[in-house]
Formats: sequence, structure tokens, C-alpha cells
Amino acid sequence: MLHQIALLAVVTILGVLQQAYFVMQVISVRRKCKVSPPVTSGPPEFERVFRAQVNCAENFPTFLSLLWVAGIFSHQVLAAFFGLIYLCARCQYFSGYARSAEARLGPLYISAGVLCILIGLSVVGLMAHFVSL
Repeated sequence: MLHQIALLAVVTILGVLQQAYFVMQVISVRRKCKVSPPVTSGPPEFERVFRAQVNCAENFPTFLSLLWVAGIFSHQVLAAFFGLIYLCARCQYFSGYARSAEARLGPLYISAGVLCILIGLSVVGLMAHFVSL
């Protein structure tokens, strides 16, 4: 059974590490801009990094859910592949948003597209599962 979920586990751990990296970036920019918690407003460079981190954290549970459902019920390799694309897009989203709000848009659309693909894989896999019962 473990070989059937190992790739999903790897992508999950990479995603958790990515989230930790984003949090560390917020801490770094907080110190640089002298914005002490719990304050969430400050110079634009802080606010962009803070919003990028929050946006990524808000989408992470949806991503993880779809990754695992698609990987278990549809195809592990495809789900893991699209999971890696999602993580790369979120990395580009984060760094783009840190530069300017407009620079986040391309990677945002890519990551949203990947979520749609994972939804499709999940639905098809679940339908096939229930039809075969």
C-alpha cells in the first residue's frame, strides 16, 4: 500500500516545507520593516509578502485534499506531477507578489488551473470507484 501513496507523501512534505519557508519570509520582512506582531499592516513590501503567505496558507488545505483524493482514487503519478506544478506555481506566485501585486497573476492562474485539474482527476476517480461497486 505504501508504494501507492509514497509520491503523494513526498509532495505533501514539500508543500509543508514550502509553507514554512513562506512563514520565515514574513518573519524576515517583519524584522526588516520593523512591523511587530500582531500588526498586519505596514510598508507595501511587508504587506505584499504577508498577503502572499496568507493566500498560500488559505489555499493549502484545498490543495492537499485534492492532491490526496486525486492520487488515491485516480492516479498517484499524475496527482503528484500536478502537485509539483502547483508548488512551483505557488513559489512563483509568492516571489512575484513580493515584487508587485501584478506579478502574482500569471502564477495564480497556473495554480488555479492545476487545482481544476486535480478536481477533475478526483471526480473521475471517485465516479469510477462508485460505478465499480
